[in-house]
Amino acid sequence: MRRLIKIHKNPNHICSQRASTLSAMELCRSTLAWTNFVSPSLHISQPLSVTTCESKRFRVCCLSNNNGSDHSLKSQGCNDNGYVQVFERVAEELMLKQLDVSWSENQMIVSITGATGFIGRRLVQRLHSDNHCVRVLTRSKSKAQLVFPVKNFPGVVIAEEPEWKDCIQGSNAVVNLAGLPISTRWSYEIKREIKQSRIGVTSKVVDLINESQDDVRPTVLVSATAIGYYGSSEAQIFDERSPSGNDYLAEVCREWEATALKVNKDVRVALIRIGVVLGKDGGALAKMIPLFMMFAGGPLGTGKQWFSWIHLDDIVNLICESLSNPSYKEAED
Repeated sequence: MRRLIKIHKNPNHICSQRASTLSAMELCRSTLAWTNFVSPSLHISQPLSVTTCESKRFRVCCLSNNNGSDHSLKSQGCNDNGYVQVFERVAEELMLKQLDVSWSENQMIVSITGATGFIGRRLVQRLHSDNHCVRVLTRSKSKAQLVFPVKNFPGVVIAEEPEWKDCIQGSNAVVNLAGLPISTRWSYEIKREIKQSRIGVTSKVVDLINESQDDVRPTVLVSATAIGYYGSSEAQIFDERSPSGNDYLAEVCREWEATALKVNKDVRVALIRIGVVLGKDGGALAKMIPLFMMFAGGPLGTGKQWFSWIHLDDIVNLICESLSNPSYKEAED
């Protein structure tokens, strides 16, 4: 006797139908067309074809008939009432061995520079957990592999400079976060490196995007810059249309942004002017906390000076939104 097997997204749904052939199954949000039956031994004689899938786990329900002739099912663990035995991990095996899964439209391939930095690490974690394909563009593969071990980040591609071109071509978007941290003593050499580390990498990324053929060129470039663009003031309020300042950081930011804007005109550019990023795992806060833990911390100055900051999760959310939201682009004059 042939028994209907249905696959349901809802684990509480009880299969209650029986048919000689299996005409349809429900997997995640996809409808599967299948004309062969499934035997009680769960042998699948034809590979399935799935257009989209949101989950790596589903439940297989084996139904018996009502006349007591369910010996073959009992031997496989089904109970006397004809209810189901749930086979965990079936989805993972089927997806790896028998399902041809195509990515849904909202899944992206994103190449990232500066991925091993404070913001970059959290961004890779977020994109990877959202099932996007992440390509880490680095100058030290060994360092990146320590930050993103394969066992925790399966599928994440780590590429050194000679491989950047192949990674960028075919990506949907590029996120450019590379740059030497500025929270150090500024010697002449350090100031030069602060500027060159930003402009040099940005220039390389832009050149690689521009050299790409139209069909493999990324459509979005999200490039970091900083609120140092505006200079400093105790009274003014700045927005995207405010003029640039006149100090060293403003100069760096102007050149940094101008380099990013040399990208192909068909690529949407989102320039994110970032303030001080706070999070418990690194950045400015990680350097402040030890002083307070030793009772050496205290107020700075009068306490009336402004301090422009953003939480790590918020800046990551902002970057993710800018990847998919077409309204995030260079401010027009």
